Amino acid sequence: MKKRFVLLFSAGLLTSCAVNLGYEGKAFKKSYESITVADLKKHLYTIASDEMEGRNTGSEGQKKAGRFIIGEYQKMGVSYPKALGSFYQKVPSAYLGTRRGNAYPDSENILAYIEGTERPQELIVISAHYDHVGKNAAGEVYNGADDDGSGTVALMEIAEAFNNAKKAGKAPKRSVLILHVTAEEIGLVGSRYYSENPVFPLANTVANLNIDMIGRSDKENEGKNYVYVIGSDMLSTDLKKINEAANSANTKLELNYKYDDPNDPQRLYYRSDHYNFAKNNVPAAFFFDGIHEDYHKTTDDPEKIDYELLKKRTQLVFATAWELANRNDRIVVDGKNTR
Repeated sequence: MKKRFVLLFSAGLLTSCAVNLGYEGKAFKKSYESITVADLKKHLYTIASDEMEGRNTGSEGQKKAGRFIIGEYQKMGVSYPKALGSFYQKVPSAYLGTRRGNAYPDSENILAYIEGTERPQELIVISAHYDHVGKNAAGEVYNGADDDGSGTVALMEIAEAFNNAKKAGKAPKRSVLILHVTAEEIGLVGSRYYSENPVFPLANTVANLNIDMIGRSDKENEGKNYVYVIGSDMLSTDLKKINEAANSANTKLELNYKYDDPNDPQRLYYRSDHYNFAKNNVPAAFFFDGIHEDYHKTTDDPEKIDYELLKKRTQLVFATAWELANRNDRIVVDGKNTR
């Protein structure tokens, strides 16, 4: 009886600590360390270059950025959901609406996909928007290096990290969808389109980790290793615990919950693409660096990014996604959305 009690106790202890167990293996470590300053910087100087013309929704500059993203996935050997037949999910002009009386051209969400080995029907969605606001009347380019070039390149690095693990024989147990959404800047339209036309059922979507601006610091946090996390326990107490455990075991950032309140005056919980998952009862966490002096200005340029901090924040999202994708049990949905 005593021996049986010890075994049961040990099993229970392992279960309670499961959020830390996946970070000890070589596959995780090598994949985690494959997220580098050099790669993030190289990709961001392309995504946020004048050549992309500010990546306005449906513009040729945005489409050029999309082709660059896809080209990098093809080099990595990362593919797309078979049901789509390509990396593109078309978002039609009629859905996008008009600007100053003129219709937006058709645009596209871009989807990369790594199929799970044990529970492929269950899905972790990691998202960021790759559009920005184009040019001003004087023809100056809004490069959007932080908003959301930083999230865009973070997704590319996370996709490569999961693919590296797959090559090492440690593909995730659950599937991972890398979702680059369009039209965030005109009202979260690309993510809304995906949520209303999901490639995989939302009922099978375990969680959404959304990245929107993680390359800079606001005045309040200059010099700090931090990230704002918004909404992580709004729908699931598991999600917040997993994110905190991933941080404790790996990146050791300060997780700042200042905006983690649906009643906050800035209403940031409602202002990025995670909300189109949350309102459909999918647990979501939003990673954010705050409002800085170059937000939505022509001075949001790649030379102003803190690449070391961008790397750490990207690694945190990857580590959180790793646990979500590989843990035995799907996270609980035990909270309620606020509206």
